[in-house]
Amino acid sequence: MNRRPKVVLVHPEIPGNTGSIGRTCVALDFELILIKPLAFDLDEKAVRRAGLDYWKYVKLKIYENWEEFLATENPEKSQMFFFSKGGSKRYFDCHFSLQSYLVFGAETKGLPAEILKENQEQICTLPMFSDKIRSLNLANTATAACYEVVRQLFL
Repeated sequence: MNRRPKVVLVHPEIPGNTGSIGRTCVALDFELILIKPLAFDLDEKAVRRAGLDYWKYVKLKIYENWEEFLATENPEKSQMFFFSKGGSKRYFDCHFSLQSYLVFGAETKGLPAEILKENQEQICTLPMFSDKIRSLNLANTATAACYEVVRQLFL
């Protein structure tokens, strides 16, 4: 079976970010997984605008909650990479595979505390050297992480 890495958005809030991440997933042939609740309708114009006419090609799965995602996907814990500002592992030090899940939280809240607590050893971060900002844009972070996966696996 030909596997590809998957991007998981837990409770996304901004439709434009989800659309942009979907577009990146199409470009790289990655799957996009959304975990409800979503703060928007997927038919919203902002999602379509960011995804442009590529949205119809997104390999999309939607789960009602985190538990349904885990039960259905049954990912290997070692292949789940949780992105958070507070992570101690730099994303380019992670070892990705075709079975990897790149997991991102909501734009304003990040990943739920219980998910982070259960997965401390798998929390990754992108470096930030300025104390002037709280966080990076979700779509930019996801794109950087996806291209690190591409660099490791395909280049």
